Amino acid sequence: MEEAKFFFGLGRFVAGPKTKWLTLIIWIIIAAVLSIVAPSVSKEENNNAALLPSTSASVQATNLVQKAFPSAKGTPALLVFYDKSGLSVKDFSNIQAIAKSLGDHKVNGELSVVPLNQVPSYVLPTLASKDKTTIVLPVTFSSSIASSDLQNSLTTMQKQIDTAIGFNPFKASLSASGLHARVSGPAGIAVDALGLFKGADLALLIATTFLVLILLIILYRSPILAIIPLIGVGVAYSVISAILGLLAKSGAIVVDAQGVSIMTVLLFGAGTDYCLFLVARYRERLFQERDRYQAITQAVGGASGAILMSGLTVMLALLSLLFATYGSDHRFAIPFFVAIFVMAIVGLTFIPALLAVFGRVAFFPFIPRVLTEESQLSKRQARKLAKQNDPNRFSFGRFVAKNPIAIASSAIVILAILGSFATQIHFTYNLLSSFPKTMPSREGFTLLADHFSPGTLAPVNVITKGGNEASVTSTLSKLPFVQSVSSPKVSKKDNTLLSYSVTLKEDPYSLVAISDIPKIRSALTALPTGNAPSQVYLGGETSTQYDTKALTESDTRIVIPIVIAIIAILLLLYLRSIVAMIYLIATVLLSYFSSLGLGWIVLHNFMGVTAIAGAIPLYAFVFLVALGEDYNIFMISRIWQESRTNTLAKAVEIGVNKTGSVITSAGLILAGTFAVLASLPIQILVQFGIVTAIGVLLDTFIVRPFLVPSLTIILGKLAFWPSKRSITVK
Repeated sequence: MEEAKFFFGLGRFVAGPKTKWLTLIIWIIIAAVLSIVAPSVSKEENNNAALLPSTSASVQATNLVQKAFPSAKGTPALLVFYDKSGLSVKDFSNIQAIAKSLGDHKVNGELSVVPLNQVPSYVLPTLASKDKTTIVLPVTFSSSIASSDLQNSLTTMQKQIDTAIGFNPFKASLSASGLHARVSGPAGIAVDALGLFKGADLALLIATTFLVLILLIILYRSPILAIIPLIGVGVAYSVISAILGLLAKSGAIVVDAQGVSIMTVLLFGAGTDYCLFLVARYRERLFQERDRYQAITQAVGGASGAILMSGLTVMLALLSLLFATYGSDHRFAIPFFVAIFVMAIVGLTFIPALLAVFGRVAFFPFIPRVLTEESQLSKRQARKLAKQNDPNRFSFGRFVAKNPIAIASSAIVILAILGSFATQIHFTYNLLSSFPKTMPSREGFTLLADHFSPGTLAPVNVITKGGNEASVTSTLSKLPFVQSVSSPKVSKKDNTLLSYSVTLKEDPYSLVAISDIPKIRSALTALPTGNAPSQVYLGGETSTQYDTKALTESDTRIVIPIVIAIIAILLLLYLRSIVAMIYLIATVLLSYFSSLGLGWIVLHNFMGVTAIAGAIPLYAFVFLVALGEDYNIFMISRIWQESRTNTLAKAVEIGVNKTGSVITSAGLILAGTFAVLASLPIQILVQFGIVTAIGVLLDTFIVRPFLVPSLTIILGKLAFWPSKRSITVK
């Protein structure tokens, strides 16, 4: 075939006796030049980019508030003061001193502070919580201030407070006696998020590199072979970081810390897998070829099709995230596409050249050598070489080939049982729940939630245009889930615009509260003509969570069918079999649901997670389906090749044996790299890493070695339909 000739030619070109050095030099120059002239992607991260589109109702409400109600403009920082034994007279005196200091000496970006120092001392306790342990001092900052500047301002503010009252209430643990303070609200959350991601990229890169190195040494027992994939991934990372840095700097794309973290583990996992696919073929050929250049040429020719197809599958599946509307989902597409694209090219050019340089020495101390006639006559030598030449389990492949129905049935039952637990998953769309419980802004939030009415944490901002004020107020007050309704504020720019602060009875971040948002709109628009507002805008955190939930669910409904269609087309073009395309996709879908189910069991029962981030199903689907088909393609292509000269049962046996070791190794490394995300302090990444790692392991140890080959045997010749192959089923 022409494509086979191309790949064999590619192997000769990039890894020949002389051209191997040229290949290495070219890549090193590219990586070096880009690292010098281009910024790294981590320096161009934007963690404040909008998550919701401008057409979202909550964003429109926020924009309207900023224009029509300028006094409400700004980013609030909620200074939450707490004393577990109850706020004393001295505590209230200190809080008033703090309010006066912040009012008299404003820090950079500060617009205003509630003047609690002007409140009579006998009135101040009435502003505290019912148990008199907690009180809030709101400080408003400019909405245009950068997160880094806001961080500096809050640091300066804490020093100023230390000077004003003689001690720093932000440092001590909340369990200690005395007055404590925490900065919460949008400003506090933004600053904590900045500190949370600071240094995370480097720590993740180091941890992932170390883990992959250890796994490679354990799996291959060769220090040189363990380093080769890491060198390839390192070169690829340098190029990718520079390319993404340039794109981000030019404004072509937006990258955030979350995306960079996932891209890092994806690159190491998928990149190492591609290297292992090639190394497996190279090692196999070294047992049959004396010339290492001939061996690497044949290895590239034999593995490139699967590597290229695998890379293309992952690239296009990730690119489908461009159809997502939610900010972080959409922003993943280009960086992940670029990462896999560059890594696939490195895997097909740089890695073969590096392997050609090291030759057989790469496998030291277990060096593969050709089985000569003399060695075959020597039992001792034969046993030694057989041990070197048998990384796969031929008995295992034979077991699968002889018991396809029992194996397929057992695998399906196990995966189905695990998948049933996916129906029990609870979701959350609260960004703050992703942060550690010990983070200051979350501690402050918890204090507010524990000591004040839940709805006071984040009232719903209802803006109406026209309508009867009394009817609107009455209607809102009578809603069963509403705690209270404030008197309306009239816009100075348009007196037909009124703003109401509506306090809910429920936690404003809960799914129950989120479901109340459309009920508020419906109640107001259902008022009789003359009383009903002509327009209703709903702002605030609960409204934002409602839009987040709606967009996340919409993205899931749109992206998942697109990913399935892309993979179906690619499989059909590569395998030329409709039946194979259907059952391969079906196995990956079954694996996906089982990974969600088992992931929920682990997260809920062993880690105390009560709800997972609403984006997890979409993230897990895109990665697990795309990466799962990687292994499908690698193994099934080998079965297809062997079926040309063997019975189908024998082809499956050989295919499972020949790919079993490399798929197991690749799966362990890929699962390990995603599991590294669990070391980060961001819950959404912890949850995503654990669910994805579980899914990869299920693919590695159940779907690929058991389910797919057994289904192939059960289907027989039908597995190739409508492609025509001259094979013997029995």
